[in-house]
Amino acid sequence: MFHIFFLFFFSLQLLSFPSHAAVQDFCVGDLSLPEGPAGYSCKKPAKVTVNDFVFSGLGVTGNTSNLIKAAVTPAFSAQFPGVNGLGISMARLDLAVDGVVPLHTHPGGSEVLVVVEGTICAGFISSSANLVYFKSLKKGDIMVFPQGLLHFQINGGGTPAIAFVSFSSPSPGLQITAFALFANNLPSALVEKTTFLDDAQVKKLKAVLGGTG
Repeated sequence: MFHIFFLFFFSLQLLSFPSHAAVQDFCVGDLSLPEGPAGYSCKKPAKVTVNDFVFSGLGVTGNTSNLIKAAVTPAFSAQFPGVNGLGISMARLDLAVDGVVPLHTHPGGSEVLVVVEGTICAGFISSSANLVYFKSLKKGDIMVFPQGLLHFQINGGGTPAIAFVSFSSPSPGLQITAFALFANNLPSALVEKTTFLDDAQVKKLKAVLGGTG
């Protein structure tokens, strides 16, 4: 009985002790300092303003006059310092007719996409048995893409499409598979060996995407 009472009393004492770790409401990123694995260092509170918590860029149509006919406008911690340390961020996706965001991954976070205009065919590939999950999404539809998995978005209609995406990280990262393989100086012989493509195909893709070697 004494032991039970002692444990109960000790628990109450622990709960009543003030925490030595200061509770911090937010950590607005100081973009003048380099970003580390845990994000940006916190801006001094005296220098924080309401503008650090507001981002207006997602109301502007992205420039889709490029190779993939798509534009992603990020509101990550580098553009929107108010989300630094909060585990969230957003972006806008514009897809012109025939636009595509090729197979890519976000190593730092999961993604939720909501279509607000047009039709988007979207999907991802699981790491277990390479199962493919894809669907044609219309206005108001939402799809989730688990962290780190290869996924894509394609304009599935005859009009421009717009979507807004949210991430479970203030800096989810981005790696587009095609650009990782063919837009750098990775020697063609290595690309051919690791992708089973022949030399002519690799050279053609490198020429289109600006790679060398």
